[in-house]
Amino acid sequence: MGRGSSGLHAAPPVPQSAVRQRFDRLMRELAKFGAVGGSGVLVNFLVFNLVRHVTDLQVVRASVIATLVATLTNYIGYRYFTYRDRDKGRRTKELGLFLLFSAVGLVIENGVLYAATYGFGWDSPLQSNVFKFLGIGIATLFRFWSYRTWVFRALPSEKEKAAAASGAESFLEPRRQRAEQRVKQRVG
Repeated sequence: MGRGSSGLHAAPPVPQSAVRQRFDRLMRELAKFGAVGGSGVLVNFLVFNLVRHVTDLQVVRASVIATLVATLTNYIGYRYFTYRDRDKGRRTKELGLFLLFSAVGLVIENGVLYAATYGFGWDSPLQSNVFKFLGIGIATLFRFWSYRTWVFRALPSEKEKAAAASGAESFLEPRRQRAEQRVKQRVG
């Protein structure tokens, strides 16, 4: 054994299972989504409380304005940080879907605040912030699912591309063979 050597050799890396790799990717995605979403929550609350204290707008209107500002900042964060490796070829469609699902999230988020404020009369500043936070939490679950499923679509991996190509080839092969047979019958 050489000087400073313990005699132990590092084992070669063990390949991870496909399930483990998908789980790790999902955890990284959740962390990035959470970082962008967390900054969006801060923007949302700052704008919400600023609008409430500076203007005479009603609670839900102030919340809608705050949600819209946070949505804009979140799109930039999601597009250029969380989902920067996703399909960029359909930006117009992506933005349209983002705005659609964000609008649904806005309704969920502010629906909770509306119900608390006008349904139960819970409209103190603390209560408004608590129910806004609850609404954001519920809407975030919807947004995460919809954004990753419909808006920021994953590009197919090289394996998926190869499988799709071979699948198309195997699907088209019988048709190609029948066409060749028809040509041979006509000629022969």
